[in-house]
Amino acid sequence: MRSRRRGSRKKKGSGAGFLVFLFFFLLLAGGAAAAWFVFLPAGPGIANANETFVEVAPGSGSNQIATQLEQAGVVRSRYAFDLVRLWKRGRLKAGEYRFDHPAPVTEVYARIARGDVYTLPVTIPEGANRFDIAARIVQAGFLNVNKEDFLAATVSETPLIADLDPKAHSLEGYLFPDTYRFPRRVTSAQIINTMVRRFRTVASELDLTQTADSRNVHDVVTLASLVERETAVSSERPLVASVLANRLAKKMPLMTDPAVIYGLEVNSQWRGVIYQSDLTDPKRDTPYNTYRHIGLPPGPIANPGMASLRAVINPAATGYLYFVAAGADPQGKSRFASTLDEHNKNVASYRKAVKQAGGR
Repeated sequence: MRSRRRGSRKKKGSGAGFLVFLFFFLLLAGGAAAAWFVFLPAGPGIANANETFVEVAPGSGSNQIATQLEQAGVVRSRYAFDLVRLWKRGRLKAGEYRFDHPAPVTEVYARIARGDVYTLPVTIPEGANRFDIAARIVQAGFLNVNKEDFLAATVSETPLIADLDPKAHSLEGYLFPDTYRFPRRVTSAQIINTMVRRFRTVASELDLTQTADSRNVHDVVTLASLVERETAVSSERPLVASVLANRLAKKMPLMTDPAVIYGLEVNSQWRGVIYQSDLTDPKRDTPYNTYRHIGLPPGPIANPGMASLRAVINPAATGYLYFVAAGADPQGKSRFASTLDEHNKNVASYRKAVKQAGGR
């Protein structure tokens, strides 16, 4: 009788041990499966895709985002993503995300939590006009922007600068040159808003509205755009600004080729090379022809950088009335003069230097 009871207890003990073993085995197996889903990379490269884009819309819930990622093949399981979210307890940010290599769920989650959205860079150089900017924006590859829409927005969005330049016909001069990064689906209006805000930041740093003296912001920016297009040499900008200011004071025509070219471009008459007829022919005249019209052109002809704006605010104190822009001069510098005789000599010297260097 006693022997039989001991055997029964032994069988019961073996059954309990098996259940404990099974429990830990299943627990270990579940943990291994979870680790496989969480830490083993998935995404582009696994399924022969070079890149995958996922657009997280504003207001999307975490379950919706997890489902999007699973359907796009970025993660193996939406439940694994939810598990990481419960673990990390971060906030997920809207935007378009680009996945170009296999990554574990932890990395995918970290990118969306920190808002590592995909953007395209575009660099706008100093002196670019709105036509140049439109071409660069299109070349950058933004999906919702074309040249015509962008140029139209540079006219329709002038209320953005109404307090600075109430008579502006476009945003020329106020699209500050810089390197920007925008989402692929950015709109023309969003790009323009960002560039104008950058201009306002720079204007504030220069205290532009206070240091313009009797001139208004419109005139300062217009003059700065001429300086920007006339020389790329930073040290010459205050000198060029002084020449233009001195000519304006004496009511002499500015005679700046870049302004003439801009007027022709606005009228779709620019032929790629400036001809004598562009300067003198009444049939090709525009308000920007500073050979025929005394004073500043109607508005900026380009978008100046900080150095040109500063040069106009604080021009050099000179008696210069003329200069030959550096242009193709192999010596790489402009030539300044106070008299027409000096200027003619500088022109001759410039042409000689260009000829010796193999130019025309």
